[in-house]
Amino acid sequence: MEKTDRTDDRNKEGRTTPAVDYNKLVEERAQHVFDVMQSRSSAEDMVRLRDAFEFAKEAHAPQKRRSGEPYILHPIAVADIAASEINLDVNSVIAAFLHDVVEDTPHSIDEIQQRYGDDVAFLVRALTKQKKEKYEMSKQLDNFKQMLNSVQYDIRALLVKLSDRLHNMRTLSSMRTDKQMKIAGETDYFYAPLATRLGLYDVKTELENLSLRFRCPQEYAELERRIKDDELANREKLRIFIDEISVLLSSNGIKARVFYDYRRPYSLWRKMHKYGDDFDHLKYRHFVEIVFKEQEGVSEKETVLRIYSLLTDRFKEKPGGISNYIDSPKENGYQSFHLKLLADYGRWEEVHICSERMVRNSRFGCLSDRSEGNIRRWINKFRGVLKDIAQHGQDGTNFIENVVASFYNDDIMTFTPEGKPIIMPQKATPIDFAYEIHSELGRHAKYCRINGRLASIKQPLHRGDIVEIFTDPECHPEEDWLDHSVSYKARRAITSYLSKQKKPEFERCDHCHPIPGEEVIGFKNPDGTITVHKRDCSVAIRLASQQGDNIVAVNYRPDETKYPIELIITCIDRPHMIIDIMDCISNQLSLSVESLNTATTDSIVTLKIRLGVHDYTEIQTITAAIKAIPDVEEVRAITLN
Repeated sequence: MEKTDRTDDRNKEGRTTPAVDYNKLVEERAQHVFDVMQSRSSAEDMVRLRDAFEFAKEAHAPQKRRSGEPYILHPIAVADIAASEINLDVNSVIAAFLHDVVEDTPHSIDEIQQRYGDDVAFLVRALTKQKKEKYEMSKQLDNFKQMLNSVQYDIRALLVKLSDRLHNMRTLSSMRTDKQMKIAGETDYFYAPLATRLGLYDVKTELENLSLRFRCPQEYAELERRIKDDELANREKLRIFIDEISVLLSSNGIKARVFYDYRRPYSLWRKMHKYGDDFDHLKYRHFVEIVFKEQEGVSEKETVLRIYSLLTDRFKEKPGGISNYIDSPKENGYQSFHLKLLADYGRWEEVHICSERMVRNSRFGCLSDRSEGNIRRWINKFRGVLKDIAQHGQDGTNFIENVVASFYNDDIMTFTPEGKPIIMPQKATPIDFAYEIHSELGRHAKYCRINGRLASIKQPLHRGDIVEIFTDPECHPEEDWLDHSVSYKARRAITSYLSKQKKPEFERCDHCHPIPGEEVIGFKNPDGTITVHKRDCSVAIRLASQQGDNIVAVNYRPDETKYPIELIITCIDRPHMIIDIMDCISNQLSLSVESLNTATTDSIVTLKIRLGVHDYTEIQTITAAIKAIPDVEEVRAITLN
């Protein structure tokens, strides 16, 4: 007799489990949405909301999810997230019920518009993937772009889409491994950072962790186990620590919730990769949260400072351990006051101080302040960048990468010397900072001062840095600036400048490194380009014997390009020798030195000096001038790549 798989019908003891009453389940879950929306919707809107549910239920009636459940449970879940977890308005929740109707059933946008109005129709249209014979970029990228373009008019479409993605991630276990990887990868790269930028901390955290769980299940499970063990080992010490803080605040008339919270696996995984630490050596695996009630007539900052004073009277504070997100909120609106205190058991503990309002803002993000002006400011900024990206012909992967660079990185606040705050992406450099202030400042940036100290424009910035940019009209963007910039504004400007520069007529051989003025010969490559070689180059000699028909005459002329060379100077040691050589190079020849290394052995000095030249004639001039210096024995020049 053939065996059948009864895993869905039996529990571990082998007893048959009762069949699920899906009709009852559907009605119960839909009712929860109605109950949540009842307090903030009119009677007329509640009628429209219930009608949207019935319409969606009928449209999706023949469909089932991969788990075998009726498909309508998915739109209900999305509507529930939009209603109870993101706190959206009634039209957004209606759109959540209907978000798959046009895409997956015979119903049209026109029907939605006639039945529920223009606003709902717009939201559903923005959420409906457009089917095309040929996609502009790729199916995934086109869908991202369509959704982002909807932000130019209304941010709610993104929020409903995040609700949809969150439920898909919560139910991802029913998908094949390859689908799990695709959806989890999209989530980690696109949707979780989007939630971060919108200030939806709870949504962002859950998306990140679900993504890691399905991308790297073993690593995720191991981190969960380590967190559980660590919490068990430290539970009693932390309880004593937070109890003392609670008593301290209460005895001073401050009403507050005090608790500790362990960072989630994704947060610890990211820190481990960032700092190269293993779990045991990772600092601040948890933090202590103090959430106080706002007091009438007392500002939140006053309460924060009072709590700070009480805590630091009792516990030693770690120098430099403060992060003040009260006065300088993150761009997504996050506010809190972070410090580090030395607990009695000899360990620095990270403590966050915030108000109940700040906690609400972390949950509802950009919609916590529902004023039209606040939301409109966010939309206007997003619209400006999307328009700029489109105007400059960005498409394909570059489109999404530029959007991610512009909006999805966590930010740091830096300052001009005048105290003006400049919000930059993490890992930004003074190059990004300069372009953020003005394109001309970025284009001619030469060096900078960070907190008063001289620094390269390629040095990473940190939160709170004061940055002063110094320019030179002769300085212009170089290829490697793209390796040291992260903001969209900087990268677009650098790319635009480089694209307008005259392309070299020839490629240089990476073996002999020829420069204009030397005896050279060219070889035509299969792709039609020409590579220039010195005539005594071993590679050129080999090619001449094998591909003689590809030899071409070239007119290798100097231009504004500077070619790197290294001078190797041998001389007799004496007072002022190096000064005389540097005076010759800098003052007599007006050249800039990139690097200088010296070594002295038995009164013989060897100098290695790197600088840039335009052609071979310039090398001859340099070597002749240096050879004329008394006690200089030999000068050789080596061309570099």
